[in-house]
Amino acid sequence: MADRTIQDSIQGGAGDGGVDGIRTFPFPIELSVCGVGMQVGPMGAGRTWHADAPLERVHRIDFHVVMLFDGGPVRHMIDFAEYEATAGDLLWIRPGQVHRFSPTSEYRGTVLTMQPGFLPRATVEATGLYRYDLPPLLHPSAPQLDGLRCALTQLRREYEDTSTLPLSLHTSVLRHSLTVFLLRLAHLAASSEEAGRRTESTFTLFRDAVEKGFATNHSVSAYADALGYSRRTLVRAVRAATGETPKGFIDKRVVLEAKRLLAHTDMPIGRVGAAIGFPDAANFSKFFHLHTGVTPVVFRAELL
Repeated sequence: MADRTIQDSIQGGAGDGGVDGIRTFPFPIELSVCGVGMQVGPMGAGRTWHADAPLERVHRIDFHVVMLFDGGPVRHMIDFAEYEATAGDLLWIRPGQVHRFSPTSEYRGTVLTMQPGFLPRATVEATGLYRYDLPPLLHPSAPQLDGLRCALTQLRREYEDTSTLPLSLHTSVLRHSLTVFLLRLAHLAASSEEAGRRTESTFTLFRDAVEKGFATNHSVSAYADALGYSRRTLVRAVRAATGETPKGFIDKRVVLEAKRLLAHTDMPIGRVGAAIGFPDAANFSKFFHLHTGVTPVVFRAELL
């Protein structure tokens, strides 16, 4: 595969903004071999970034990106947290996450991109593709890395082999090969020391409910009632899974969305607050300052 093609896969093409006004870069299906919903190939150095999404600016994508590094260190921002990867590390960026490439780091290794919907639902659930609570940066052991490299090499071999199978079988083989790699990756992510304690089902339901309702619902009691748990049960489950309170978890998600909107849209501060459940701009500014140490105005100015 051409180096340029896989680099374009990461940068994507300029897409329309969603309902929140954030401009998202879609998966470039037209650049995939045979038009399948994935790409895999080498990360190239010295490539020109898309004019609307330069390396040093935050942006987000609507597809999965997994980078396996052959060198480093590489500094990469995902949802306003800085991660430093070295040779043998992996970075897993999920759809909707805001991120930024470092213009001073050399990205060397293999990159996999995958369009949502390419894999069946059962595989998506088995591989935890949307486990946003798991860490983006992964440090596999030597045996784990060998398994991941072998699976990724086989996947790339199948991806580039377009002559021995008809398209329908080629696509099916790709899905199976991709599943092998993702199952290994998911096991690594779930067992990672950075992932913390094991996530319980109560917390999983709470996490999913917050993801759907954080823009309008900031009440722990309301989530507990909706899920059929007592407030005390919810507190225990969330603290066991994350080490923080349910209120802290909700506030953290609200702050993250506020940062995304402030960084990636031109929405007025008042509209940003209203979009995440603060109809009063002053209350939003107080909330944001309490959790970040800066006002929304200062946060946005520091990104320019």
